[in-house]
Amino acid sequence: MPVELVETKLQAALPVHLVARDGLEAAGLPPPAVTWAKANGFSGEAGRTLAVPGESGALAGALFGIGDGEGALALGALSKALPEGDWHFASAPAEPELAAIALALGGYVFTRYGKKPGKALRFGLPAGVDAARVRRIADGVFLARDLVNTPTSDMGPDDLETAARTLAGAHKAEVSVVKGDELLTRNFPMIHAVGRASVGAPRLIDMIWGQEGAPKVTLVGKGVCFDTGGLDIKPSSGMLLMKKDMGGAANVLGLASMIMAAGLNVRLRVLIPAVENSIAGNAFRPGDVLASRKGITVEIGNTDAEGRLVLGDALALADDEEPQLLVDMATLTGAARVALGPDLPPFYTGDEALASDLAAASLAVEDPLWRMPLWRPYDAKLSSKIADINNVTTDGFAGSITAALFLKRFVEKTANWAHFDIFAWNPADRPYGPAGGEAQGIRALERIISTRFG
Repeated sequence: MPVELVETKLQAALPVHLVARDGLEAAGLPPPAVTWAKANGFSGEAGRTLAVPGESGALAGALFGIGDGEGALALGALSKALPEGDWHFASAPAEPELAAIALALGGYVFTRYGKKPGKALRFGLPAGVDAARVRRIADGVFLARDLVNTPTSDMGPDDLETAARTLAGAHKAEVSVVKGDELLTRNFPMIHAVGRASVGAPRLIDMIWGQEGAPKVTLVGKGVCFDTGGLDIKPSSGMLLMKKDMGGAANVLGLASMIMAAGLNVRLRVLIPAVENSIAGNAFRPGDVLASRKGITVEIGNTDAEGRLVLGDALALADDEEPQLLVDMATLTGAARVALGPDLPPFYTGDEALASDLAAASLAVEDPLWRMPLWRPYDAKLSSKIADINNVTTDGFAGSITAALFLKRFVEKTANWAHFDIFAWNPADRPYGPAGGEAQGIRALERIISTRFG
C-alpha cells in the first residue's frame, strides 16, 4: 500500500491540523502557525494543504482545510500533498476510520506500465481504527482499479480468468470455468453468442468460497473485456474507454477480496461472464433471436446492448440457488450517466429493506449511490413481435430503467436482488483517487454484508 498506516504511535511524527473555513483561531494552533497561515492566505478552504515551518525553519507540521465540513474522503488529498515522512492527526477527525480509508485510497498509483509509486508516507492512525480492516478495504478498491486500468491487450477473457484464479488462490476459493462451445452444451447461449466472434473464447467464471451451510451471497459482474458495439459498431470516440466495460467484474472481484479477507460467515459465489464483443463473420447480428438459459427468447434490437445478455444467463444460474443476497454490477448504460453523471451510480431493487440499508450505508461510508425505480409500465417497451423480449427499446427513453427491467426477467426466485449500473471510472483526479478506474458501490456493499452476515 503506497501510504503505510500504522496503529502504533510514531515517534517524531509531524502533526496535521484540520482547519475549518475561517477557523484558524479555533483550531488550537500555536500563534506562529496562525501567523504563517495568514501570511500565506490560508483560511481553511476545503482541500488546501499548507506546510508549516518551525522556529529553525525545518518542517514542523501541516494544515489541511476541511472547509465547511466536506466529507472525510477529502482527506485523501493529504496522501499526495504531504512531504514524505511520518505524520499523524493533531486531533482525531470526525470520522476516524473513513479518514484512514481516504489516506489509503488517495495514495493509489497504477504502476503496471512504469509509472513511479507515490510518496513514502507513514501515518499514525487515530485511536480505535482497525488498520487491518482499512487495508483490506483499500486492497479491494485497488484490485478493482488495477483491473479496470489495464488495457484489453493484457485484460482479455483469459487474463480476467487469471485474475479471478489469483484472487481465489490467495483465499483458498474454488474456481471452475465453462468456456467456448461448452457454453452451448451447458446452456449459456447468450454468453456464447456475445463472445464467439473474439479470438479470446467467451467463458463463465464461477468462484466459490466459504463454508457450506453459511448464508449464500452471490455477486455477478459484467466482464465485457472490450466492447466494439459488435455489428452495431461504436464510433471511435465511443471505444476509447471500452477497456473499462469489464468494470462490473472488477468491482465484484474487489468486493469478494474484502469479504474473503475479513473471513465473513458467508457462502460466497462470484459469477463473471467474460467475453469480448468483437466483429467477425460469426458475430451475432441485429435481428437475431437468441435462446437463453432461462428459456426466454431474446430478439436483438442492438448488438451494442450486449452486457445485459451475458448477465441474463449468469443471473439465471445464480437465481437457481435463491441466495440470501444477489448483487449484479455492470457498466451497463450511458443512460445512467446522463441521468446521474459519473459519480453517482444508480441501483435497482424491489427489496425495500435492502434499499434502505444501501442508502444508509452509502451515506455512512461516502460511497455515493442513488435508488432508481423498477418502473413496471416501462417493461412493455421491451416487447418483441417474434420473441419473448427485445434487448432494447425503440424509443430510447429510460435506458437504465429498461435495462434493469430486462435483467429482472432473469431473477424470479431470489427476493434480495440489487442491480448496480456503475461507471467504474473517475473522469478527473479526486482526492481519494486519480483519474482512471474506480470502485463504486462496493464499500457500501461491504458494510451491509459485514453487518448482516459478519
